[in-house]
Amino acid sequence: MAKIQMTTPLVEMDGDEMTRILWKMIKDELILPYVDLKTEYYDLGLEYRNETNDQVTIDSAEATKKYGVAVKCATITPNAARMTEYHLKEMWKSPNGTIRAILDGTVFRAPILIKGIVPYVKNWTKPITIARHAYGDVYKNTEIKVPGKGKAELVFTAEDGTETRELIHNFEGAGIIQGIHNTKESISSFARACFGYAIDTKQDLWFATKDTISKKYDHTFKDIFQEIYDAEYKEQFEKLGIEYFYTLIDDAVARVIRSEGGFIWACKNYDGDVMSDMVATAYGDLSMMTSVLVSPSGVYEYEAAHGTVQRHYYKHLKGEETSTNSIATIFAWTGALRKRGELDGIKELQEFADRLEKACIKTVEDGKMTKSLSLISTCEQPVILNSLDFIKAIRATFESLQG
Repeated sequence: MAKIQMTTPLVEMDGDEMTRILWKMIKDELILPYVDLKTEYYDLGLEYRNETNDQVTIDSAEATKKYGVAVKCATITPNAARMTEYHLKEMWKSPNGTIRAILDGTVFRAPILIKGIVPYVKNWTKPITIARHAYGDVYKNTEIKVPGKGKAELVFTAEDGTETRELIHNFEGAGIIQGIHNTKESISSFARACFGYAIDTKQDLWFATKDTISKKYDHTFKDIFQEIYDAEYKEQFEKLGIEYFYTLIDDAVARVIRSEGGFIWACKNYDGDVMSDMVATAYGDLSMMTSVLVSPSGVYEYEAAHGTVQRHYYKHLKGEETSTNSIATIFAWTGALRKRGELDGIKELQEFADRLEKACIKTVEDGKMTKSLSLISTCEQPVILNSLDFIKAIRATFESLQG
């Protein structure tokens, strides 16, 4: 059978540890036999990031802006232990954070639903997509430990020297202060990415903050979303029959738990960080979550939501067999290939991605799975496969679906 031809390359970002091993298996078994794969390759493994002083991460993000679609393997964000282990020049920043900042992107995470893996929230029959703002707030904070009695003020000095002051607290003893910020530009980009993704996926969009308490900070988020929706997206939403609405974050949590799913839930940075893990766990497992970074200009970068599976990698290095779930990484590839097919008008590439995703789901539903999936599946007698054999089982299912 002739391979599917591509016209524009994907940006391919290789990664670290066990996911790097799976990356090659996936390409060799599931993609290269069927697609004449064109990629612009960047090695985001920690050793090469260190060698290039992290320039390779910046280059990969710029290439993504150029080509419009990227697929990324999981990568290590180094801590003190990794500094020693990898002999690093410095503690390099999170590649995901660097790429998000360059693309001005919003992260959308959604679960992969499979029969036999029942969500802990029984009424969740459709996926809930978490849209997380990826700039500012507590992640860009400034903190002070207050040693004792004194006055704390919030001060803004304008370019002309004019000062605006607000009293934070008159301290009678020791305490702590935290300053956070955001920008109108970043919030606007977040809003446009959310509205655009809702239109792209034809889903309702919910947004929630705590504007009743944070009457300037959170209320600004609410106002910017509403202004952009009314001016730029309302007509498109109404034409598609989808809805945008705002509610308080505590009300949103209650609504989400009572819902059946099937919508996008836009969250500020910290809320999205926490709620994405809550939703992933409630649906079954972080290894069954897709993740796509979307810029307001329509650039897409696909990856798995989980990390590099360090424990399995150390077993692999010892020559021990691993049973690592590769589905989220496969779905990163299918997401990128489908989007490339959509942008380039290659129907065969879109159909290939659809069929490969169906093959992943059918393989597990037929009782063939990795060890971690067997622990959360209702399948009575699952066949537990090692990492490579699971990918080969998906290939066999894929070829049966072709016929």
